[in-house]
Amino acid sequence: MPKYTYVALDKLGNETKGNIEAGSQNEAIGRVKDMQLFPTKITETEKDDKGGKKTAKPKAAPKGKSGGKKGGMNLNIKIPGLGGGVPPKVLTTFTRQLATLVDAGLPLLRGLRVLEKQERNSNLKGIIAQVATSIEGGSTFSEGLAQHPKVFNRLFVNMVKAGELGGVLEVVLKRLAEFSEKAQKIKGKVKAALFYPIAVLIVAIGIMILLMCFVVPKFKDVFGGMGFALPWFTTFVMGISDLIRNNILATMGVVAVLVVLFLLFIKTKFGRRVWDKFKLVMPAIGPVISKVAISRFCRTLGTLVSSGVPILQALTIVRETAGNVIIANAVVKVHESVKEGETITAPLESSRVFPPMVVSMVDVGEQTGALPEMLLKIADNYDEEVDNAVAAMTSLLEPIMIVFLALIVGSIVIAMFLPLIAMITNLSGEEGAGTKKGE
Repeated sequence: MPKYTYVALDKLGNETKGNIEAGSQNEAIGRVKDMQLFPTKITETEKDDKGGKKTAKPKAAPKGKSGGKKGGMNLNIKIPGLGGGVPPKVLTTFTRQLATLVDAGLPLLRGLRVLEKQERNSNLKGIIAQVATSIEGGSTFSEGLAQHPKVFNRLFVNMVKAGELGGVLEVVLKRLAEFSEKAQKIKGKVKAALFYPIAVLIVAIGIMILLMCFVVPKFKDVFGGMGFALPWFTTFVMGISDLIRNNILATMGVVAVLVVLFLLFIKTKFGRRVWDKFKLVMPAIGPVISKVAISRFCRTLGTLVSSGVPILQALTIVRETAGNVIIANAVVKVHESVKEGETITAPLESSRVFPPMVVSMVDVGEQTGALPEMLLKIADNYDEEVDNAVAAMTSLLEPIMIVFLALIVGSIVIAMFLPLIAMITNLSGEEGAGTKKGE
């Protein structure tokens, strides 16, 4: 009888490893579940045939490859051009379509083959083919997805695994599609809100370079033959113009070095923590980022728990997908609290990241046994809050960016016209003095 090696979690979230004998992989999964464990990985090791010769059974294919069996030949084939990412919208559409097919009673493998034929994205098409081949070779759907971590993250794989174990794969796929759709909707709103200020900033930089490199030097040539001292502001602007024009490569190098140093700084633990903290409290944009982070935390945790993923494993996934170190640290404290048998509320409140309303609603959900539903309600509420925050941010940033652009262009124009004003004043004074002398 084949031997299987399993990795599973107990009720407290502690990892357990062991070996069992079973007739098939599905039987092995069932036996592990009978031991009150939640299997996260089951792989077949080996078995002895009648002649005593050890033969390998099909396993989950390595990353980027698909496994199968045919006459003892190795069918691990790389798909040309595969390895790039898949756009989130394309992945969401695939998830929604697969959920519809499975819900309609179509076998999973057949549904994958149908979607493979109609998929236009070459990367996803190849991945679907590999997942289908893995299933044909004896792997589970979640194991096939886990071979492509760049496309299917841990949240996706673990929810599918929970759906497989609970026999509600179509429900989990629908939840995944809804989760992805709402996440893309929020991301699109934030991107749209940030487009205007970024565009204005780029235009302002372009205008400043144009004026400093081409317009100001021409005025400098004109002012050079006037024979009088230029105002200090004009001299200051011309100095900046000469610095940029005569040292443009050095200037670009300094900017590049500063950008690289900043990127290296935020890759350190301290730098990432400082930057993520600043993002949550920065003026105008901070409230939007904070609300998006809270919504993401609540929706991810609520979706995982409602899909049957154990709370400790769900918290680990939430920490990895938080996208913000401050939120991730708060989740770590929640994980430790739950592992010790305590509540979620206390560490959430002590983190000072989550508003009192969120903490109170989580507390109510925990006491009533409706934590997943309450988390999803909080996420829906904060999605609306994000809409309001984005609108407020946009209305605040528009006048700020217009004034910023006006200051840059206006300062340069004023600096160039100050000598002309001084010259006109001097000429007027000389003409007045000459008229009085003639009288």
